[in-house]
Amino acid sequence: MARKKKKVEEKEIIYAPIDEQPITETLEQNYMPYAMSVIVSRAIPEIDGLKPAHRKLLYTMYTMGLLGGKLTKSANVVGQTMKLNPHGDSAIYETMVRLTRGNEALLHPLVESQGNFGKQYSRDMAYAASRYTEVRLDPICAELFKDINKNTVEFIDSYDGEMKEPTLLPVAFPNILINPNQGIAVGMASNICSFNLKEVCDATIACMKNENADVIKDMPAPDSSLGADLIYSESEMRKIYETGRGSFKLRAKYTYDKANNFIEMNEVPYTTTVEAIIGKIMELVKANKLKEISDARDETGLDGFQIALDLKRGVDPDMLMTKLYKLTPLEDSFSCNFNILINARPMVLGVKQILQQWILFRMNCVKNGIKYDIDKKSEKLHLLTGLKKILLDIDKAIAIIRHTEKDTDVVPNLMEGFDIDEVQAEYIAEIKLRSLNKEYILNRTAEIEKLMEELEELNRILGDDKEVKNIIADQLKKIAKKYGVDFAVVKDKEASPPVYTVFFKAKDTDAITRILQDYSAKQVKKPSVEKTSVLEKLKKFKEIVAAIPKKVAENKKERSR
Repeated sequence: MARKKKKVEEKEIIYAPIDEQPITETLEQNYMPYAMSVIVSRAIPEIDGLKPAHRKLLYTMYTMGLLGGKLTKSANVVGQTMKLNPHGDSAIYETMVRLTRGNEALLHPLVESQGNFGKQYSRDMAYAASRYTEVRLDPICAELFKDINKNTVEFIDSYDGEMKEPTLLPVAFPNILINPNQGIAVGMASNICSFNLKEVCDATIACMKNENADVIKDMPAPDSSLGADLIYSESEMRKIYETGRGSFKLRAKYTYDKANNFIEMNEVPYTTTVEAIIGKIMELVKANKLKEISDARDETGLDGFQIALDLKRGVDPDMLMTKLYKLTPLEDSFSCNFNILINARPMVLGVKQILQQWILFRMNCVKNGIKYDIDKKSEKLHLLTGLKKILLDIDKAIAIIRHTEKDTDVVPNLMEGFDIDEVQAEYIAEIKLRSLNKEYILNRTAEIEKLMEELEELNRILGDDKEVKNIIADQLKKIAKKYGVDFAVVKDKEASPPVYTVFFKAKDTDAITRILQDYSAKQVKKPSVEKTSVLEKLKKFKEIVAAIPKKVAENKKERSR
């Protein structure tokens, strides 16, 4: 017999009160705090060129003694960083990976690494777990933390109030322009390309000497850690330098091996990956849109990045690469959006404006360091001034101490006997009796005179902005000499090196490209060389440019008919 179903008692539903509110108030109270947190505390870099996650990580490594110290496990660094950064270990480790030398994402890596950290140019090459890899700060980080112990920057409490952390790092060079940075916030984003360290230092010095300096003369174009060729347009560059927005194109560099009939590529645009390139090439081959290639291989190994393309017999490699540049990511654009935080406010600035903001920031850091030195030297001078009074009558001081009954009365009695304050009296009371010899007295007296001269010089520098700028300029020259490298986008040793490779320099790039393809196909019939150097490309370019007026005239005649 079936059981009878129990009747479920219906419970009375109590509806919660509904409070109607304008959507603008809801967004302001609930969404705006989140949006501002993402903008100010997460996604947009500040004038030191770092996001908060980068800064917390690097400062943790600095406090661990990893600047010049031995390598330590990445897991150890990640664990220590969690005291400052309230995020998971995977997020912190991923932040570290991009800063490493092994990843090749930065023009001047900030973390020296050992182990597999993946590659910027590979989408599928995963980095090893943090328990297998080792890291320490790169030597260039000494310039990031320069004089940080002299109160050059402001320190605040960490999220739990247990530790102190810097709001900015006192970077001694414009790191904001030297290493690339990308961030997506709420309602805004940032995408900053990298520039050559030597050129940025030269441009900064030029800006300090002359506010109206043309920075494009000192730093004509961006640089890239992956190399590649830059398609240069001065008008577009000026737009980027003045507004902080715009784009430029990068092309892969290639060499042709005539003996084995294949093309090798060792440098690709920063914005693409080897998987995207090979995937697109094979897609075109399968679609019968690219019949000149028999195989495409990723030959990346211990020697570095390399893509190989096997060609069919009779294929012109230069014509093929022209086609590949048009159809694949071997030619790609870098979209610039120089959005940075200045005093917690997002601002899109041009290159010169960024350099001017950095100069103001660095001048403030140097002045804070000078103030710190003045305070320390003033304190020492104050102590030695009190000591000088004692040294004039040592016997009296010894007598006061000897005839004092209680230990707590020694300092008050010295203060009364020599008209000195408590700090001076404490310092004098701690001096050992064996130190009160003639040599000690002469050295301390000479030190007083030296301190007074140093304080006078420091006060003079502090009150003169020109002197402060001279200090910054000297530091920049030393940094450029010590850490500067050649322009990464030019690696052809055969060329008498230009600053960057110029493929076209024209207002209408597409028109020149069409003329280039047409002219190359019909009139330029040169045998393929084993290695296409920059000089040969420029020579061919000059021939093409010389033929442009004739070609344009022929086109006009055809149209008139």
